[in-house]
Amino acid sequence: MPDTPTAPVILGDEPGSFPRSVLAERHPAIIHQVRDAFPYGPEQHRALDALLKNCTEGTIEPLPRDAPDHDRWAAWGTDRYAGQSWYDVPWLWSESYFYRRLLDAVGYFGPGAWQGIDPFRPFKRAELDAPETDEELAALDALADSSPEERANSLLHGSLWGNRADLGFRLSAAGAESAAQAPVPALVADDSERLWSLLSGTLCLVADNAGRELIPDLLLLAHLLDQRRIERAVLHIKPHPYYVSDATTADVVDALHRLVAAPGAAATYGRGLWSAMADGRLTVRAHPFSCAPLPYADMPADLRAEFAAATLTIVKGDLNYRRLVGDRRWPPTTPFADVTAFFPGPVAALRTLKSDVITGLDARTETALDEAEGQRWRTGGTHALIQVRGV
Repeated sequence: MPDTPTAPVILGDEPGSFPRSVLAERHPAIIHQVRDAFPYGPEQHRALDALLKNCTEGTIEPLPRDAPDHDRWAAWGTDRYAGQSWYDVPWLWSESYFYRRLLDAVGYFGPGAWQGIDPFRPFKRAELDAPETDEELAALDALADSSPEERANSLLHGSLWGNRADLGFRLSAAGAESAAQAPVPALVADDSERLWSLLSGTLCLVADNAGRELIPDLLLLAHLLDQRRIERAVLHIKPHPYYVSDATTADVVDALHRLVAAPGAAATYGRGLWSAMADGRLTVRAHPFSCAPLPYADMPADLRAEFAAATLTIVKGDLNYRRLVGDRRWPPTTPFADVTAFFPGPVAALRTLKSDVITGLDARTETALDEAEGQRWRTGGTHALIQVRGV
């Protein structure tokens, strides 16, 4: 991966920056939300209060010696960063470590009554059960008379935009095309034709969020399997709760139940996915590195071998994009192919822009975005990209 002076690692130490606001404002707010969402006892309340004080005023502390992943996190950076401010280490690292410490505070890793209880489950379920989800699933029926290619494009854009609540599923490929023709396009890079050309064999999809983003991811996989565009799909999810809404196995199960229980086309898709799980055409993978605070350039050999065996890997979401290209201040015109050259096979990114890092833009698009929006386009979730690097 290129490592030049023009691409420093993003930290959280710059006043007024987006990473700083996440560490100083979003993380304390999440602690309060989690505390209010469960009837935790005094032990959990004390631990949450301690975490709040530590992550805003203190320094990074190692995991307890008896933590099941103590040695793994020591190798991932706690030995290196212990004693430093949360704001002075790589933002990707400090953000990820916050969520690991939050799980400790609520007793997720046990032993005890709260062992294995997802502290973010109420938020995930509320989104999955929202009336808007019913409306979006009902919209699938309108695709019944479309050609398989039109349905595929619609479902691809649904997966791309699925975590934008005000857009819901972007089921109109025509709408996406018209947006791309605007002076400041919603889709700042579109390699979708190349993505379609690479599909066959085994597709790995590295999922991001649960709920109303995971459902369109599953719908896309269901269509590709049904139309035999791929032979097998491997859905990579998180082995434990992470970043509030990241998908775990329990979230996949919830999403499948939501689909199967829905009327119309949604239930058909759900039953197809259920059958694909049963016969092995769709499998779920929860590798420990999925929760690592490191870029994918540092992935272990076994995960590298899995991605190398896939015909194509699709990486979903903002966090996974940061891990794919490296959470650095790349010049936006840095070629996507250059920063993903380490990846062991063809790779595609589907991402709504919600953080500063960006690669693969042409100079004209970057200029138009800057002139129209300043730097807000990087973090506002109003723009997205489809980027592909083949063999």
